[in-house]
Amino acid sequence: MEQKDNLLGVVETVFKWKKIIVITCLVTAIGTAIITLLLPVYYKSTTIFYAASPDLAIPESIFGNSSEAPNYYGTENDLDRLLSIAKSGELATFMIDSFNLYSHYGIDSTSRLGPYSIRLKFGSSFDAIKTKYDAIELTVEDQDKELAARMVNAARERINYLGQKLIKDSQAKIIATYEDNIKQKENDLRAVNDSLQQVRHKYGVYNPMAQSEGLSDLMAKAQAKRNNAEAKVEALISTGRFRDSVLLLQANIKGFTNEVTKLSERLDTFNMGMAQVEVLKSTQTMASEQLALDKERYKQTKAAFVSDFPATLLLESGPVPLIKSRPKRAMTVFAATLAAFVFSIIGVIIFETYRDVDWRMIINGGR
Repeated sequence: MEQKDNLLGVVETVFKWKKIIVITCLVTAIGTAIITLLLPVYYKSTTIFYAASPDLAIPESIFGNSSEAPNYYGTENDLDRLLSIAKSGELATFMIDSFNLYSHYGIDSTSRLGPYSIRLKFGSSFDAIKTKYDAIELTVEDQDKELAARMVNAARERINYLGQKLIKDSQAKIIATYEDNIKQKENDLRAVNDSLQQVRHKYGVYNPMAQSEGLSDLMAKAQAKRNNAEAKVEALISTGRFRDSVLLLQANIKGFTNEVTKLSERLDTFNMGMAQVEVLKSTQTMASEQLALDKERYKQTKAAFVSDFPATLLLESGPVPLIKSRPKRAMTVFAATLAAFVFSIIGVIIFETYRDVDWRMIINGGR
């Protein structure tokens, strides 16, 4: 019963002060409406994109040399990398310079706090978040709706460029390494070729297979001629006649012996040179093959470097907004009026409850 009386007392108090409460709410509503009408109107443009996989910039993926299918969408790390770019000072500087935001926001670029103020203002107008669907959402808010759309799309394109630049910088280092390596291998191959020419000239080894067969054949024929002449001499000596023929054959035998000796020396020299030539030719072949492989990789890496591979995969570009993002006038007026109503009720209840209290006596300590 006492609780009901308390509630009735509250209702009675509210009705007693209803004019004040209504006037307070009306004044608050009208004042809030006027204030919100004076607030500038802002428009928000949003673009959404995914991170592209760095595999799209790998020569094996571009030229189809890989046995695995390339991944078109980036991983969590790729997404974080693009998000870091979106929140970097480099992007902020680009946007500030490209759209002359000092002038647009009315900030003095020559003042001591100018750079800090412009970054703070741009940061409040620009936002980059990772969505629950693993995409990146960029948002730009501005009083000029067309400028908001241009800025958000320019920011996305710049992020794509900076993402490409990170990969291209790595590719440039690889290309420089290939160039140094190719230059060194060309010098090494040139040295091998020079050594091969010197060895061939010194030992007379130009076609090892054919020359080896030719020298062996000449050696066999010379030995056969000498053996045949020696057999004839023995036969003629046994007869005791044909003295002149014997002398002629003995002279031939001496010539055949000299020929065999020279061929043997030449064959020994040839065999010594052939071993060196074979080693140098093997080295030359391997060096040439490796150089050709490096040149092909260099060519493919350079082609990938100049290609326009994406760092982002666009899902939705930033449109020119049709409706404002703020202020939400109706909601603001309603919230302010509701707050005024609640606090008015609380105020009149407190006033009615303690209106008979002698506050002066309490303040003076009961005196």
